[in-house]
Amino acid sequence: MTDSSFPGRFAVVGNPIHHSLSPTIHSAFAAQMGRGIDYRAELVAIDSFETWVGHFFERGGVGLNITLPFKSRAFALADQASSRATMAGAANFLRRAADGQVIADNTDGKGLVTDITGGAGWSLKDARILIVGAGGAVKGVIPALLEAGPAEILIVNRTPERAESLASDWASRDARVRGGGLDAANSGPWNLVINGTSTGLAGEMPALPETMSLTDAYGYDMAYGAGPTPFMRWAEGRGAAAVRDGLGMLVEQAAESFYLWLGRYPDTSSLIDTLGAARATD
Repeated sequence: MTDSSFPGRFAVVGNPIHHSLSPTIHSAFAAQMGRGIDYRAELVAIDSFETWVGHFFERGGVGLNITLPFKSRAFALADQASSRATMAGAANFLRRAADGQVIADNTDGKGLVTDITGGAGWSLKDARILIVGAGGAVKGVIPALLEAGPAEILIVNRTPERAESLASDWASRDARVRGGGLDAANSGPWNLVINGTSTGLAGEMPALPETMSLTDAYGYDMAYGAGPTPFMRWAEGRGAAAVRDGLGMLVEQAAESFYLWLGRYPDTSSLIDTLGAARATD
């Protein structure tokens, strides 16, 4: 009897990781093709990441997705990196090549832009974009956002120096990227406000200026949960034209990973609908 599963082991690693939908998503992708896949969520200790990844690939592992807080470290340990991972300085994707080298990529940016422009139907061309947060998640999506042709990207953070440092990485290449403190968010109007912080996981909201208005703007939270995030509720309360969470981004970046590992691109729209419907009935 022929094994109908895709060969090899795959996993998503992070800390925490219990909330991850990635095993469900990749199993659904494989099922679309009449196959199975060995894809697991793995909790890795903060001080053991590099050792764990080495053992995973030494024991026949094929591919990894990387989530918080390991994306910068994943990029640093790779033998080779794609241009988008190099531009971001962070990786959410690792695979082992035939020669044993570990290859890093970053599919987050493509996932975000595909969900914004395809899933939500929002245009990024000539848009003024505000991004809240200056961590690895934000760092990973800036290249793809710039490729979409916005007029400006302002990165703001509770610690202004972090936002300014991240923006300065782009200063010599692209003057459209600036950084500042949370109070700089008042320099709108904005066409799109993206929350790239993890505050929503704790039921909290970045301390953006109370006087901000999002009238005619869109609000996008890169995080997702069982219902509207604190950021989504905040954006709606300030007149946002529409809000969206990061469930679609998660599915779209996973589809890119699936393709890079296995050479098959799955259907994402049906899965996003299915996951969204399941969440609504929980």
